[in-house]
Amino acid sequence: MSVESRLAALEERLRALEDEREITRLILSYGPLVDSGCAADVAGLWEPDGVYDVDEILMTGRPEIDAMVRSANHQRWIAGGCAHVVGPPHVTLDGDEATAVGYTLMIVNKDGFVLRRATANHWRLRRTGDGWRAVNRTNRVLDGREESPDLLASHFPAATRHR
Repeated sequence: MSVESRLAALEERLRALEDEREITRLILSYGPLVDSGCAADVAGLWEPDGVYDVDEILMTGRPEIDAMVRSANHQRWIAGGCAHVVGPPHVTLDGDEATAVGYTLMIVNKDGFVLRRATANHWRLRRTGDGWRAVNRTNRVLDGREESPDLLASHFPAATRHR
């Protein structure tokens, strides 16, 4: 193998690591940003027409995501104490597109901290001129419904769910 081809292979591997790190940082930033009420920064994690599909609400575009963070309900959670604890994602790169799956726990203070919900998360992301951005994030509560584990398994095409 020539030095040039070895260097090209090394650059390709480095770019993949850098992409995965940037995507992971984007996903992990959601919790601290949403819990501190940084609405524009939360919305900025998505492309301008990105979709955030939570089983409780569907948001299309940055303005709707921004409005969710600014909403009275969300502001009450912040004022009362809440934490969106985002687990590390499993990222799969495909050029300028990527997918990731993971979990989020929403903990709220109700005379002590309690788990409000645990969700499965599936992200579709795209490299843009401003770095990686979410195209679509789908969350489903892990309450026994089939679509939640199906959402996680969809990230692993060769996986077979046993029911």
